[in-house]
Amino acid sequence: MKIPVNVAKTVKSGRTFAGLRKQRKASVLRCLSTLAAMAVGAASLQGCSSNNFMGGDGPSLGQIKATATAQKRTALLVGVDGTLAKKLERADKPEGFINTFGEGQAYGTVISAGDVLQIALFESPPALLFGSGATLALGTGSGQRGMTLPEIEVDTLGRISVPFVGTLDVQGQSPQLVAREIAVRLRGKANQPQAVVTIRNAASVVTVVGQVRASTRMPLTFKGERVLDAIAAAGGTSEPVDKVSLQLTRGGQSALMPFDEVIASPGENIFLKAGDVLTVSYQPKSFTVLGATGRNDEIKFEARGITLAQALGRIGGLRDDQANPGGVFIFRLEDAQTLSSALPDTNLSGLIDADGKVPVIYRADLRDPITFFSAQHFAMRDHDVVYVTNALVSDLQKFVNIIGAAIYPVVTVQAAGL
Repeated sequence: MKIPVNVAKTVKSGRTFAGLRKQRKASVLRCLSTLAAMAVGAASLQGCSSNNFMGGDGPSLGQIKATATAQKRTALLVGVDGTLAKKLERADKPEGFINTFGEGQAYGTVISAGDVLQIALFESPPALLFGSGATLALGTGSGQRGMTLPEIEVDTLGRISVPFVGTLDVQGQSPQLVAREIAVRLRGKANQPQAVVTIRNAASVVTVVGQVRASTRMPLTFKGERVLDAIAAAGGTSEPVDKVSLQLTRGGQSALMPFDEVIASPGENIFLKAGDVLTVSYQPKSFTVLGATGRNDEIKFEARGITLAQALGRIGGLRDDQANPGGVFIFRLEDAQTLSSALPDTNLSGLIDADGKVPVIYRADLRDPITFFSAQHFAMRDHDVVYVTNALVSDLQKFVNIIGAAIYPVVTVQAAGL
């Protein structure tokens, strides 16, 4: 049997097939080690970013930082800490119903523009002013003379005109106070005058519309209906309570609150006034999460809001094998007024857009344990984008895998040809 030349040479030189494979494997490993070192060097030159020499999943930590430099300032980069989170929380907190309108009073206890009043005037005998009027019993057994005036509407300035009395400013006053004022002005014209003032609005209603089971116009009574009474009169909400917001409009003012917060805060369940409009809106909020997390998706959350700590929990946290815990970012178009309130010494020139918004990138460094306390106060906003950068070692691993996948088939083919 004739031995192949290449095998004869191998045997003659004392080299075995196993030794040759071992030698080539070591050569490949040296090659990969060299390539990895080159990758580290390139990453160092490019701000620790492997995205510059291979495909990446998104911007690197260095690239995000560059957006806030003097040369490329297109956004404001702000670190998340406890002080900032609490300032933003206070600045972003809705005014609420009670801060906007006050608690108010039960319907019928004060007079407003547009109210219709019923006024009855009386005097004791011998009657001077109402001598020809009807005899009325007031419960004392002694008859009094008096008259009932036609219904009087309060004008837009909150005034009424009463015969024998003149013009009265009744806006914001109780019927009892107005009655006493009328009696005072009748002194000298009537004998021991008295007055009774009653609000007689036939159409004092509150309108409830939106995501309720039955839109309605609820009449107000002297019991004093509140916000939740009106929602109950409309059959309740047609969507889950934690997913809807409630807007109260009164005159030229309006206030918006999460409905479950109104339920949880009795002080926000204020008295209603004639003409109020309650609008129940289904407004699911959401944020988008991208990068090295357990879930890349649009995450919906309740109208009352969630914190950054809760948001990280809902996305399944960061990927241990891929994420850079020092590179957790929240991209947000922040209201300029809110930002100025939270960061009064920050220069916002050139960053405020036509809508009064400022592009802000908040950075949460989860390598610092204190950040986890701050994350419990940092409130997520509707349309926020959460992005987690890749760790450098993750990109290097991908690089090595790509090179390895390209080289090992060649080694396998060569070994098979031995």
